[in-house]
Amino acid sequence: MKAGNTDRVLVTGASSGIGLAIAHEFARRGHPLLLVARREDKLRSESRGLVDAYGVDVRILAADLSAPDAPRTVFDFARLLEPSVTVLVNNAGFAAYGPFSESDPDREVNMVRLNVEALLHLTRLFLPGFLERDRGGVLNVASTAAFQPGPYMATYFATKAFVLTFSEALADETRGSSITVSVLCPGPTPTEFQERAAVQQSRLLNLGRLDADTVALAAVRGFLRGKRVVIPGMFNRIGAFAPRLVPRSLATAIVRRLQTPR
Repeated sequence: MKAGNTDRVLVTGASSGIGLAIAHEFARRGHPLLLVARREDKLRSESRGLVDAYGVDVRILAADLSAPDAPRTVFDFARLLEPSVTVLVNNAGFAAYGPFSESDPDREVNMVRLNVEALLHLTRLFLPGFLERDRGGVLNVASTAAFQPGPYMATYFATKAFVLTFSEALADETRGSSITVSVLCPGPTPTEFQERAAVQQSRLLNLGRLDADTVALAAVRGFLRGKRVVIPGMFNRIGAFAPRLVPRSLATAIVRRLQTPR
């Protein structure tokens, strides 16, 4: 990826968890930031901490990216900034746990809007400018959930499968340019994300756990090195590729067994 440490990095879902940890990793390298999340008070607090720790310029924008017009609002806001946004980190997302037939339909639809539609829309808005300047790139956050179906978290696993294949396709489309498109596929990471999803009953979340700082370091290092797929942790790398070695129905059954409420 062609980018200097004066290039601004936009991070969505940046008020906590992996998004905030990624913001710290880029700020540590001297990058100015644009942080986007729903909670303005949390964004203000965390932005002050980043400025104090690293002395970088940090701008914030409170936005609910599941709203249809939010990506355009973010893009229009970013165009007014100097230095301009050169790296887009699509991290915002959420999950829900339980049988799909018993789920809140509005919550499931909003999950697709945030995890898929907002990511796609933001990427489409920013990528042409990156290509025109032949500089920067996109870091999308998926999950090891992207590699197989996920009973009891069916929609979430499906959204992350989209993020993985979409990112890999864009990485190939931009081959030959100085643009990097990477996709981060972390395993279980204890954050507010898991609390919001109410997934404490899933045994799957006890496998391959890494903290957000470790995941963020692997993500940024991999992105800056031009890696297409970044899977932090040996156990998670094995778990991501193991489903390729067994029938898909068996891989799904194993996930179901691990996710069945205790």
